[in-house]
Amino acid sequence: MSAHLIGVHAVTEALRAGRDIHRVIIARGRKSGPTDVIVEECRRRGITPRFESRESLDRLVQTEKHQGVVAVVSGGRAQTLEQVLDNIAGAGLIVVLDGVQDPHNLGAVVRSAHAAGADAVVIPERRSAGITEVAAKASAGAVEYIPVISVKNINHALDQLKKNRFWLYGLDERGSQSYLEADYAGNVGLVLGSEGNGLHRLTAEKCDFLVRIPIAGPIASLNVSVAAGVALFEIIRRRGQSD
Repeated sequence: MSAHLIGVHAVTEALRAGRDIHRVIIARGRKSGPTDVIVEECRRRGITPRFESRESLDRLVQTEKHQGVVAVVSGGRAQTLEQVLDNIAGAGLIVVLDGVQDPHNLGAVVRSAHAAGADAVVIPERRSAGITEVAAKASAGAVEYIPVISVKNINHALDQLKKNRFWLYGLDERGSQSYLEADYAGNVGLVLGSEGNGLHRLTAEKCDFLVRIPIAGPIASLNVSVAAGVALFEIIRRRGQSD
């Protein structure tokens, strides 16, 4: 099964990460610069890029928002939560998303998780955005470097993390303590809810702690991808202090 990656960053990082790529297509007449980098990466990988009309790329991926670059790749690099847990060295950090619907938000969370050194992002198979071309592009290529694991049941995944000695921190505006007051010692699972409803009740009950980001002003909460970035970098800041 094949899939498409679109956009300069997504295709460049897929090439650099050694992703199994069938072919790279570049729009004729596209300006040099980023395209030169992609052509050079293709040459390094032994891939001959194809140059086609922009209209041909539009038809291939059913969108005009491809920046003139498309890669046809093997669909999905499946990795299980068990495999990730087996390979963690030191204090683990896993992000769990409880039904994020917007692929842009998903991609942005994946980007922040990778930047923070997280071991994986876990998402549900149903009622959630998946790693589509839009999400991959929003991640700026981070999906090539951090496992994004789709699970049938988020609560079962949380149970699995607990069995592996993870403390679960649910980020929720109804949390009893500020995210700045939490400990974050040991293995940490950062759990975030959907854009509209936050954490589901059962998911919140699975968490060991519910923490909130204090907000100044009338807007009650942050965008989920922004909240993820704020919390993730507080976790790594705190861990840096304890080293």
